[in-house]
Amino acid sequence: MDHTPVSDWINEAASAAEKQGSGDLLRVVLIVMFFGCILTAWFLLRGYRQKDD
Repeated sequence: MDHTPVSDWINEAASAAEKQGSGDLLRVVLIVMFFGCILTAWFLLRGYRQKDD
């Protein structure tokens, strides 16, 4: 088994990371989904609030 220097491994990892194309899209989808869930929960829970009038 050949020994691969750490610098070669880091260079290969960096070049592979540049080829990933859907990372930004996935981040945007997750952020929108997160805030959408919070907004939906807020709308649902404010309907169950008791009126103290």
